[in-house]
Amino acid sequence: MPQTSRRRVRTYDPDRTWSALLAQAGHVRDAVKELAPEAYARESGLPGWDVRTLVAHIARQANLLGVLLAEPEPVPGGKPTGLDEWTQATGPIADQLDASTRAAEQAMGDPVAAIDAAVDGLGPLRAQALRPGRLIPEPFGGMRALDFTVTRLVELVVHSDDLARATGREVAFDRQAVAAVARVLADGLAAKAPGNAVEVRVPPYAAVQCVEGPRHTRGTPPNVVETDPLTWIRLATGRTGWAEALAAAAVAASGERADLGPYLPVMR
Repeated sequence: MPQTSRRRVRTYDPDRTWSALLAQAGHVRDAVKELAPEAYARESGLPGWDVRTLVAHIARQANLLGVLLAEPEPVPGGKPTGLDEWTQATGPIADQLDASTRAAEQAMGDPVAAIDAAVDGLGPLRAQALRPGRLIPEPFGGMRALDFTVTRLVELVVHSDDLARATGREVAFDRQAVAAVARVLADGLAAKAPGNAVEVRVPPYAAVQCVEGPRHTRGTPPNVVETDPLTWIRLATGRTGWAEALAAAAVAASGERADLGPYLPVMR
């Protein structure tokens, strides 16, 4: 019989989440302000996108919280989309996201001004975004506003790394933001590959069990995967391949079942 997950749903502290969002948004703004004009034509590492398109996407993703909070609040009725479901829902709409990003890039004037406006627009949203029970009509059928705010952390952290690698310039990372993103993606893996045969460790932020097989009960688990937070984020979002990470010794994997290749990336 297939194993099912009985994990307790992880919760995120509203104040820490909001502070992390503003901090990471500020780091992205600082990085974009330092870009030379010629940097925008470089390849971003994402298929078909240059750095200018990537910046437009970052601005759009930051703006989306305000856009959705401005819409009528959906009537409660059914289970809202959770973070685990969200990690699995972005891949099927990749073409839609690509089209909307390209449209945003065409409409964007000065990239620095676009990022400035997106970051400045977050501040006034705090009360609505953190209001207990607040729902927003996000594209997958409705979501708690706090959970959607956590998804903005995922977008900002992942694309901060994309921006740094594409331009060769350092982008700072807020520690709380990285912690939240590592946990969201680890939980997403556990939901995608439920089970207890493998323990995935992303110290100091996350540890989850996943993959069908014999359940570990005591002592050191026989199948363990361990990596650092940034490598995990790159693996979970398809920026780095499993074999590539193993070859570079960026991942330690022990045990005959400790192969995450079939389950990665967690989200695209």
